Amino acid sequence: MGVLDFDELRRKPVEELTHEEAEKEVDRLIKEIREHDYHYYVENAPIITDAEYDALRRRLEAIEARFPDLLRPDSPSLRVGAPPAEGFRKVRHAVPMLSLSNAFEPQDVHDWERRIRRFLGLSEDEKIEYTAEPKFDGLSISLRYEKGELVLAATRGDGYEGEDVTANARTVKDIPQRIEAEDFPEVFEIRGEVYMPISAFMKLNEEQQKKGEKPFANPRNAAAGSLRQLDPKVTAQRPLRFFAWGHGEASEMPARTEWELYEYYRRWGVPVSDLIELHDNVEALIDYHARMLERRPDLDYDIDGVVYKVNRFDWQERLGFVQRAPRWAIAHKFPAHRGITVLKDIQIHVGRTGALTPVGILEPVNIGGVIVSRVSLHNEDYIKGIGADGRPIRGGKDIRIGDTVVVERAGDVIPQIVDVILEKRPPDAKPYEFPTRCPVCGSKAVREFNPRTGKLDAVRRCTGGLYCPAQVVERLKHFVSKRAFDIEGLGEKAIEQFFDHKFIRTPADIFTLEEREKKGEICIRCLPGWGEKKVQKLFEAINARRRISLDRFIYALGIRHVGEVTSRLLARHFRTIENFLQAGREIARDKNSEAAREIDNIDGLGPVVVEALHNFFNEEHNWQVIEALLEEVTVEPEEVPAEESPLAGKTVVFTGALKTMTRDEAKDLVERLGGHAANSVSRKTDLVVAGPGAGSKLRKAQELGIRIIDEEEFLRLVGLKPQAAE
Repeated sequence: MGVLDFDELRRKPVEELTHEEAEKEVDRLIKEIREHDYHYYVENAPIITDAEYDALRRRLEAIEARFPDLLRPDSPSLRVGAPPAEGFRKVRHAVPMLSLSNAFEPQDVHDWERRIRRFLGLSEDEKIEYTAEPKFDGLSISLRYEKGELVLAATRGDGYEGEDVTANARTVKDIPQRIEAEDFPEVFEIRGEVYMPISAFMKLNEEQQKKGEKPFANPRNAAAGSLRQLDPKVTAQRPLRFFAWGHGEASEMPARTEWELYEYYRRWGVPVSDLIELHDNVEALIDYHARMLERRPDLDYDIDGVVYKVNRFDWQERLGFVQRAPRWAIAHKFPAHRGITVLKDIQIHVGRTGALTPVGILEPVNIGGVIVSRVSLHNEDYIKGIGADGRPIRGGKDIRIGDTVVVERAGDVIPQIVDVILEKRPPDAKPYEFPTRCPVCGSKAVREFNPRTGKLDAVRRCTGGLYCPAQVVERLKHFVSKRAFDIEGLGEKAIEQFFDHKFIRTPADIFTLEEREKKGEICIRCLPGWGEKKVQKLFEAINARRRISLDRFIYALGIRHVGEVTSRLLARHFRTIENFLQAGREIARDKNSEAAREIDNIDGLGPVVVEALHNFFNEEHNWQVIEALLEEVTVEPEEVPAEESPLAGKTVVFTGALKTMTRDEAKDLVERLGGHAANSVSRKTDLVVAGPGAGSKLRKAQELGIRIIDEEEFLRLVGLKPQAAE
């Protein structure tokens, strides 16, 4: 049987995918989602619809759920959005401002409710109340009030750190500058959506065109662009509105439920949608979704779905969060949009890992209010419709330059070509020949043999490695990026400029720029756009990063499959750079070493990360990069969580049955108290909580002399009374 092409894989139900097919799908989906996240969150210029983007995320999360070993630490499903844009002061959210998991079919909503009941240990006949409300398509914002006064307005950003847009938010008439109510808490964060009414958007675009300026693609872009103006006077001229949909930090919570909180909002003069409803069963929620979809065209603001939340706050607290999203809420999205256009060209992009990624250049087409001009083509098999074995792929597209194609935006990420209209194919159209050499450095581009699948990888990679300018430059860009060393003033253009003039070749070169400038070995001041003050500011920014946290250092190395979340987990586990590098040496020698088993035992990691670390630390040039870098910077040890937590920095394993809470709740509690909930017992384990039915884990803990307690003692340890947890 032939290898399925990516278009057929995309359509194949997740439950029917083989492990090999699922792995290919994960690679494809992650690449597309990353690119779309950048366009959406950083540039405010999405190239696909929300529905298309959600479809990509939904499929990725479904595959990861079915094949847990394919959940990569850098998966977009663990991630929210993108870093703050330059030009605004960064603000750390007191309570993370995370996004929502998505539902697309009624069954997804039923599955979500089942997970809630299982987590809380509720019976099928116990009622759960839910709020149902529109999902506004604008810009999320958090409004912090102290003693009733608006003191800070911040965008979502990456969920943990946003942008200070207080001056701009004060110009939005819907947002109260002060709340006088006597029952308003001392500190309270109101969260909601800044949006632009559709009627106002149409008028604004007319004015833009009259002035000869570029019109906005859609109301969401207009709202985001307006709120993020550096000059608040410009924002004040834009017709922005606001709806509240949640809360953040609160010195005290006046309400017990979401529904009650919305009633307080209305009384406090905070705008809340009049479309919010309260229901106690899933069928009513699904009916709400259908009614909102029907009403959508008549609304004067964009919505891309509806949101369901568990009404009770105490249940929300118990449910907590899973990675990037709360367990107690879900977004039920609306269907996708399609359009027909022409594929004008195929361009090859070389990424920092050497992957050659084809991108289709389209005749611009408006799909669901967004102008789409680029489409992901994944790899050569996807384009040819023929597998590496030379046999036709069932359902293959044979995509050619000049073809008329059907493009779908199903999740607001990079669009997909879902069909080729063969009767409109130009007579001179020829099959696309995928390059066998890197278009940047000329090195051979090969498809590596994957020992896990026994077949060639779908992705073709440049063999130039660090000698390939595309990879070196991309690795350096990654090194100075927001989540890594975050060196102010050393952006992508500066990296390219310095690389072209041979000022930098490795990360360590960045930290010797000032010394070499003083010696006259280089001349940054001689470059276009670099004056005396700008150069001095750059040196100050570089020197400010000579001390770096361990998780940022690990992330900056650009290890494959080691993204931001994985870097945090590794830093939290190893604590110091010395411990981490020692583990790297052991893993390089033996993938089955004790260090490898430690990493494999970290909840959220696994064999993919071990393999990636093995490959990275086996390369001598990587050690040279690290050693040179450590001569220039100091990596600060990971801080141990507050001592008042009895589980701070401790590894806890649960075995046997629990009576007062579910296993998921217990693990979640450990993580919230600064500990680590592991799946198996090792010499690194600090505490084992054993209940009825405990087996091999208990025996191993006894053999290793690890402290063992029962559930009642565990509850006392964390400050809970057994009866209070029932």
